[in-house]
Amino acid sequence: MELLVSDANFASGSRWLLFHAVAVFAFLYLPIAVLILYSFNREGVGGFPPRHLTLDWYRTLFADGPIWDSVLNSLQVAFAAMVISLTFGVPAALALDRAQFPGKAVFRRLVLLPLILPGIITGLSLLMLFNGMGTKLSLMTIVLGHGTALISVATTEVFAGLQKLDRAQEEASLDLGANYWQTFWRITVPNLKLPIIGAALLIFTLSMDEIAVSFFLIGRDNTLPLEIWGRLRRGITPEINAVSTIIFGFSLVAIVLWYRLRVRGEGAIEGGSK
Repeated sequence: MELLVSDANFASGSRWLLFHAVAVFAFLYLPIAVLILYSFNREGVGGFPPRHLTLDWYRTLFADGPIWDSVLNSLQVAFAAMVISLTFGVPAALALDRAQFPGKAVFRRLVLLPLILPGIITGLSLLMLFNGMGTKLSLMTIVLGHGTALISVATTEVFAGLQKLDRAQEEASLDLGANYWQTFWRITVPNLKLPIIGAALLIFTLSMDEIAVSFFLIGRDNTLPLEIWGRLRRGITPEINAVSTIIFGFSLVAIVLWYRLRVRGEGAIEGGSK
């Protein structure tokens, strides 16, 4: 009897958890689904549910020059920020994992600080720095801002890969006569390939979506999020729904690729350790 009561309580709890999970996902993703649906609505924004579906708003979007100029600017910024973040983030992760030096604990917290600070603080502090240096605001200042803010992402991703890396191959390479530099390029970097690629995808996606830092460092050329924000001040238009749908699809693909690479990397490391 007690077993039946326990099973009934477990089933009731499972149904409640299922309902709670569905409600949470609906709260998170139902607005996005509505946005995507309205991007195909002939009447534009309003009139739910949409009755006449069309691709006209996507045709209008593809003919919109300023939007595509901002897309090109965002792509350039994201690629450059990705290079900067990895250039500084990978050595920082190596220092945290391999080196022993005074103030290492403080250095680790400082490296991770941009993950904690609000973007408005990072953007405002960089704006004051550039103004003090007399630097004119442009896409280059946005690149430096994104690269600075996202170094911590590269550091944490690569550091996580280093923590799971089997050091036996590096030790064998050194025992066989290779120097530290040769071991780094021929052993360490190939074993960190998946964490580095995953970090690059995540940095690229975050840079494409960044608005807080960009807002303070923008010059004459808009990035895509700022172009959308500027247009939203005049009201929501169907083209905004269309470009938002494309951004969502791109971001979703990038995040899924990053997650698959991370899972594959963890599986490869666990398999190698066995």
